[in-house]
Amino acid sequence: MAKVTAALVKQLREMTDSPMMECKKALVEAEGDIEKAVDVLRTMGLAKAIKRAGRDTNEGTIAAYITEDGKVGALVELTCETDFVGTNAKFRAFAMDLAKVVAECNPADLDAFMACPMNGNTVDAELKENIHVFGENQKVNRFARIETDGALVSYIHHDGKHADIVEFAIGKPETAASDAFQTFGRDVAMQVIAMNPISAKREDIPEDVVEHEKSIYRAQAAESGRPEKFWDGIINGRLKKFYQESTLTEQAFVKDSNMTVAELAEKVSKDLDDDIKVVTFIRFNFGE
Repeated sequence: MAKVTAALVKQLREMTDSPMMECKKALVEAEGDIEKAVDVLRTMGLAKAIKRAGRDTNEGTIAAYITEDGKVGALVELTCETDFVGTNAKFRAFAMDLAKVVAECNPADLDAFMACPMNGNTVDAELKENIHVFGENQKVNRFARIETDGALVSYIHHDGKHADIVEFAIGKPETAASDAFQTFGRDVAMQVIAMNPISAKREDIPEDVVEHEKSIYRAQAAESGRPEKFWDGIINGRLKKFYQESTLTEQAFVKDSNMTVAELAEKVSKDLDDDIKVVTFIRFNFGE
């Protein structure tokens, strides 16, 4: 039996990020064998993870991942108990790894996602291990995946609470790798977070949402006291403003309000001698 020294405990702690006392207990149980002690800690962690599973998870982060070819992307919302863990770099890196699994495994739902392979294990097992490392309950709250024949660009807000992926149609494959396109794509992705559009194009706004807006404008027109023959003009004017505020391509560009996002796309298209269009986007705001 090897002697359990302070140096050995320190080494195990650095290897596993586990608390000092748990490392010491694991080494004692493993009779000083550090590799066996790692297995002991993992077993202990699984038991504790199960105990922690009932705790509330109201903090966390959102991660975005896009494959190197820019054709597949994913968003993952990973929750935890405290902001301290939610802002931890290792926790956020784990969320990014989960988003990569979504992109590669293409699970149909959360149950399928938990069974996806990850680091020679399953997502479920890796999540339990991460719970043990941080000492807090964690949950994959939701995920989304997107594929394209064009190009994808992502943006994650600095607080980790807002992220999105925007899909673009492009004419030339080399466009996606250009600095000009990447700057444009990031600006548009930032716009999605800053201005919170409903959809990329007006035809993609659900019909029930449009009809609801029309009903409100019709009631406002009736209350205005204007003759009924003017109501359609009032309704159409307000509906136009609604589209300008709620549709990404019709919004004023936040960095230059003299042009819309669609007009910006036309400008970049001309600069790159290509035809670039904003197609759609997926967006997560934490807790929604």
